[in-house]
Amino acid sequence: MRMSNFSYLVKRGVGSVFRNAMMSFASFCVLLVSLFLVSVSCLLAYDLGVVFANIEEKNEIDVFVQGSVTQEQLTHITDAININTNTDRFIFYSKDEAWADQQASNPEFTEVFDQFNAIEENPMPHTFRVTVKDISIISQTADEFATIEGVEKVAAPYDFASALVDIRSTLTAIGITLLVVLILTSIIIIYNSIRSSVFTRQKELNIMKVVGATNAFVKIPFFIEGMFIGIAAGVASWFITKLTYDAIVGLFQSNFEIWQIFGMVDIMSFDSVTWIVLAANCVLGALLGAIGTVISTAKYLKV
Repeated sequence: MRMSNFSYLVKRGVGSVFRNAMMSFASFCVLLVSLFLVSVSCLLAYDLGVVFANIEEKNEIDVFVQGSVTQEQLTHITDAININTNTDRFIFYSKDEAWADQQASNPEFTEVFDQFNAIEENPMPHTFRVTVKDISIISQTADEFATIEGVEKVAAPYDFASALVDIRSTLTAIGITLLVVLILTSIIIIYNSIRSSVFTRQKELNIMKVVGATNAFVKIPFFIEGMFIGIAAGVASWFITKLTYDAIVGLFQSNFEIWQIFGMVDIMSFDSVTWIVLAANCVLGALLGAIGTVISTAKYLKV
């Protein structure tokens, strides 16, 4: 195809957007809403993943060591915890550190502590605080730690970890379902818009076919029309997404200390991904517009 012909088809496709302003605007609005919801959902899903990761880091397994343990046994326990496949990291909390913390945090029991100190008896155990990689198998990991020689008992937040896994799985399923529904809805709306445009210009298209126009020559303007609407909706979606996301993050930042308790730290700023969001919106918008056009012209354009 010559460049002059291609330029003509592009102008024709873009011009068709304005000639069929009502249908084009309807397609634009639906695509805008769909892209906006997809963009905001993806950004919030990322932040939610960060929040869950931060919460998961607080789900530690406490491994309590027997009081009569030797240094050799301590080394063995350390190595066993370290080589466990679900161990992310761990810290060793000695019985002396634990005893000092107890005295510092409970000054009202000074007399009791003095009695223990007088007989040089430290009732606190050595403890390993282990952060796991995958909390979905925290129970299995805790059982493995409990079998290590020299370990007295193991404590872990089993119920909380299970609830966290269930919530994450549910939200992931909802997010994927929403994304699929929005994409399918956008394609259907674009499909109906282009089909209506084809139908209203059926006579014109038949004349073009009679004088020798190929199917590709007739269909390309519709393809350009769908892509143009999609890109325009993508730019508008990026702008509205920026305003909405910044407003949501601003609400959390106004009470930042409170939200830190729930793991809401390291939340992504929109400026750090603004060009990625813009490109993704435009590409997805153009793709949805093009797919809707291809489907509608392939089935309903009879020239």
